[in-house]
Amino acid sequence: MLGINWSDVMNVIMSVLPQLIVIGVVLVLAIIVTVAVNKKTVADTATRKLIHSESWLVFLVVAVVSVSMMLFGPLATLLNSATATKYTLSEETISNASDLAKEIQSEAVTLLQNTDDNLPLADTNVNVFGWASTNPVYGGTGSGSMNANYETTSILQGMAEAGLTTNEELSKLYTDYRADRPVVAMADQDWTLPEVPAADYSQELIDSAKEFSDEAVIVIGRVGGEGADLPKNMKGEGITYTNNSTEYEDFEDGESFLELSKTEEDMIDLVTSNFDKVTLIYNGANIFELGFVENYPQIKSVLWCPPAGQTGFSALGDILAGTTNPSGKTSDTFVYDLTQQPSYNNAGDFKYENMTEFPTENFEEGETSPAFVNYVESIYVGYKFYETADDEGAIDYEATVQYPFGYGLSYTTFEQEMGDVTYADGTVSFDVTVTNTGDTAGKDVVEVYYNPPYTNGGIEKASANLVAFEKTDLLEPGDSETVSVSFEDDDMASYDDQDAKAWVLEAGDYQVSINADSHTVIDEKTVTVDEDIVYNTEDNTHDGDAVPATNAFDADRGDVTYLSRADHFANREEALAAPTNYTLSDEYKAQFRNESNYDPAETNDDADEMPTTGAKGDVRLADLTGKEYDDPLWDELLDQLTFDEMDTLIANGGFGTPAIESIGKIQLTDVDGPASLNNNFTQVGSIGFPSSTSVACTWNKDLAKRFGEGIGDMAHDMHVAGWYAPAMNIHRNAFAGRTFEYFSEDGVLSAAMASQQVTGAESKGVYAFMKHFALNDQETNRLSMLCTWSTEQAIREIYLKPFEASVKDGGAGAVMSSFNYIGIEWAGSHSGLLNTVLRDEWGFRGMVLTDYFGGYGYMQADRAIRGGTDVMLATTDITNHITDKSATSMQAMRTATHNILYTAANSWLYADGEPAVEVPIWKTITYVVWGVTAVLFVGLEILAIKRFMDRKKAAKA
Repeated sequence: MLGINWSDVMNVIMSVLPQLIVIGVVLVLAIIVTVAVNKKTVADTATRKLIHSESWLVFLVVAVVSVSMMLFGPLATLLNSATATKYTLSEETISNASDLAKEIQSEAVTLLQNTDDNLPLADTNVNVFGWASTNPVYGGTGSGSMNANYETTSILQGMAEAGLTTNEELSKLYTDYRADRPVVAMADQDWTLPEVPAADYSQELIDSAKEFSDEAVIVIGRVGGEGADLPKNMKGEGITYTNNSTEYEDFEDGESFLELSKTEEDMIDLVTSNFDKVTLIYNGANIFELGFVENYPQIKSVLWCPPAGQTGFSALGDILAGTTNPSGKTSDTFVYDLTQQPSYNNAGDFKYENMTEFPTENFEEGETSPAFVNYVESIYVGYKFYETADDEGAIDYEATVQYPFGYGLSYTTFEQEMGDVTYADGTVSFDVTVTNTGDTAGKDVVEVYYNPPYTNGGIEKASANLVAFEKTDLLEPGDSETVSVSFEDDDMASYDDQDAKAWVLEAGDYQVSINADSHTVIDEKTVTVDEDIVYNTEDNTHDGDAVPATNAFDADRGDVTYLSRADHFANREEALAAPTNYTLSDEYKAQFRNESNYDPAETNDDADEMPTTGAKGDVRLADLTGKEYDDPLWDELLDQLTFDEMDTLIANGGFGTPAIESIGKIQLTDVDGPASLNNNFTQVGSIGFPSSTSVACTWNKDLAKRFGEGIGDMAHDMHVAGWYAPAMNIHRNAFAGRTFEYFSEDGVLSAAMASQQVTGAESKGVYAFMKHFALNDQETNRLSMLCTWSTEQAIREIYLKPFEASVKDGGAGAVMSSFNYIGIEWAGSHSGLLNTVLRDEWGFRGMVLTDYFGGYGYMQADRAIRGGTDVMLATTDITNHITDKSATSMQAMRTATHNILYTAANSWLYADGEPAVEVPIWKTITYVVWGVTAVLFVGLEILAIKRFMDRKKAAKA
């Protein structure tokens, strides 16, 4: 659940300020009249008293009218959301979701090392060390937090459920030291890592632990969340951290949050000096520097357990006990030194020095100005860099990579045999026979990669590219399964943004391999493409595009030097260096817009014709359910709407879309939460599933689909129409705060998991908002007009891949855009992204929503609808209303309204016709207050007149 945002509170106050001023002015006038009309100024008592009475009756009417205007105006959306009926989950849904969460995590936990078959644990008594064992990471912070209405299963509880007995003395040591986890929130972060100093472990405690068991488990945890990236330097400016000892510093200057603290290191020294069989569990979504495990021969086993959700730690217990055989594979590459990531120097805080005339302010960053980030590594993200650089002799792979992408061990062994490859009619296909050659039942993953032909200085290409994968069923010892693999040849195409400005499959030999991971080839075959194929005609588009894809992001390349494979990555040092140019060119600066200089008239077209509004008609939204997007009946419905109705629908889309009574459009509720459903107004929430990183580590598309179906089932119980997820940005850099919310460093793995989740949710009639569209891969400066620069090739091949699959394969009906700028255009108004690519090329039909609409000095509804956004995720009245009534603006409003209503009409709530409408309780109360006020006013008015007349009679007598 999200907490109170005080900038929103101020926005609410400002939105009702005119009415508050009126009430204040009339109150002052009533007081002045009461004081001024006295015996000296008005001698007649009857008249004087009547004036007093009438002035306060006028105040009563003005107050009621003003409050009513607040309630039915700027506060209506908030009140509708806050007073919505609190629908909760059924016991059956809770049970099903809890079971699914455990099942997902059982395939997400990844075995990175298991020397001497140390796992499963031989002893049911276990010493569990590390403060994180008593306060593990369930999800992320901000929108990714768990719902407090449901119990969470901890690591220790999960172990107990699996029949393991843990050392309670140790656990008490940690809970006594600190019971709560320091808060990492959107606007304030405490990065403290509580850990008991080694000196505080008494010899008696250690001796007792050794008597209890010779098995030791160490838990190291790292949390991340919305609003802040993880610190690269724990001694950096603005980092809040409290050392665990006054005798030493936990971190030295330059050490990061993703390294061991001195206290953690001392604790590991203590454990390994007393135990010879040690298992280390890393609990976190962000890859961690785990090279230290090689310095401790006592650490036999290493497990990666990404955030486990509400009940996922039960699965970890089963894996430790041996009830479940781990089958997870890494979703990201673990390297020894995170400073060697290709993006390391170009992710973080970079502000333009010549853009101070565009100041803005927000609740996270305070007073700020335009920032930038350069995606200098181009397509060489994650393993695509390490594998290609290794092939080019540019890095020492063994000294750089500890655990490759797609890596994971098992308690059993497998063999994979690749059959003959067929390449016909544009399809590559073959079978892989997987055999369990060990003595324990388990699952394996068939990973398929291709290595394309590369011309030095030509189109950039990585030498290892995941193209397909499948997970086997549970195979008993000796059993085999034949996995059929097929993919289209255009899945191996590259985007040539320099010459062809289209997708191109170059002629030559493509090495298609089955791998144990991105680095380890099991077998490979050659697929030969005889001639270049350029996907640039209507009858030959790439991956089913509705129209041929061509450059839409030329302006977003910027003045940046990008990494190239040419001459063995000859420009690596120059390209990957930290930025030295903090000046936006005059050409780009002249085109830069935020609230200070944006004028809708700049994009008005005199040729545009004013659309029909307010026409009489009887078409209802339910009449359009199941109709095609371009069905003529839509025009009849849209003609009926007025400017105000369209503006209300567009402006007030925060956590749901408002009702339009004239066409039977009911208020629909949309909720947040990447792994759950959290209603921030009613505080009702769902069971939290494991993180998106966990889902990616399963490499199981069926589980991803069932995840989406589970969300859909919970949405039905909660009467929720839309889900603000899945989030599918890329793990570009290990320090990204919302890594837990995204799937992987790889576009193909992310695409498969994201599209399956969307498919699952959409199958239940729940529209999933795929987000954050696009290139929203860091939290730092996210509200500071973050100009994101990249090559078009990288944008299309890496960063848009999950979104594309979610539209084409998943059937996504909704999109949430992102806070950042792409180049110098806000993503929420980037027509190339939202219209050219999303709608024209991919054929998306549905609505595009902004990310949270706090204004922030650059978010404007006029700008948004002209660029392809339809609805503002706003809960208060700021710049979310349409101010321009030109024909261009009205046409954009009509299109936006069409898109919103199309998504709404095809939600599950309209499946059986027009839904019944409940009158919100606040409206009922208001109607009662009106009635009481009217009666009171009439009564007081009669009483005032009667007293006036009585006083007059008495005065005459």
